[in-house]
Amino acid sequence: MPALMVALTAVTGVIEAVSLLGLGPAFTAMQTGNVLFLAFGAAQAGNLPTLPAGISLAAFVLGVVCGSHLESVTEARGRRWFVMGLIVEAGLVLAAAAAAWGLAPQYGSPTARHLAVMAVLALAMGMRNTTIMRANVPGVPTTLVTRSMTAFLGGSAMGRDAVYGYGTAGWKLRGLSVLAMFAGGALGALLIRAGCAVGWLLLPTAVAVLVVGLAYRGQPALHTGQAPGRERSR
Repeated sequence: MPALMVALTAVTGVIEAVSLLGLGPAFTAMQTGNVLFLAFGAAQAGNLPTLPAGISLAAFVLGVVCGSHLESVTEARGRRWFVMGLIVEAGLVLAAAAAAWGLAPQYGSPTARHLAVMAVLALAMGMRNTTIMRANVPGVPTTLVTRSMTAFLGGSAMGRDAVYGYGTAGWKLRGLSVLAMFAGGALGALLIRAGCAVGWLLLPTAVAVLVVGLAYRGQPALHTGQAPGRERSR
């Protein structure tokens, strides 16, 4: 599970690069940025467009609500909600890739098509956040790195805090999460800079999410509120 979470974090980096640099400016997973974009727009400061951030935030909310209902029903029926959540996310990212096929990245002045693709990605990231919060893997939320970085530094030789796993191998996972986000973002940015179309950038991310979901099928079923490694059998 930890390795799968790191892989999903790298995928988030690519998607956010595509969203912010190729479709926005707006984030699809890290909604803190969108809330601040809207706040700056309300204050009429910074000359930042608020429409992309507003669309992304609304789609993200819809993704969280739909994801919560879908995974609750899936778990109630005794099925693997973690796998189901990732399969649906992969399907949404694949749909975004299809909608963006042949679409060139365009920063700062998105067309209606750019905004539509971004909305689908934000819907997928809302699903992802629901899935990851239910999985409850400490320090690896896959869609932001602030908590991971705090836990990594607090549990390192500098922080020496046992609460963050100082003296154990657990804190290293947080560092890998930060590096994965950086690597994914850098890769996405470089590909955009090289002129890759948005659809081509999203296609491998959809495949990666699907692979992660299918890779977990051989593991014990997760239950809400349980950390990996403490699953109970039915």
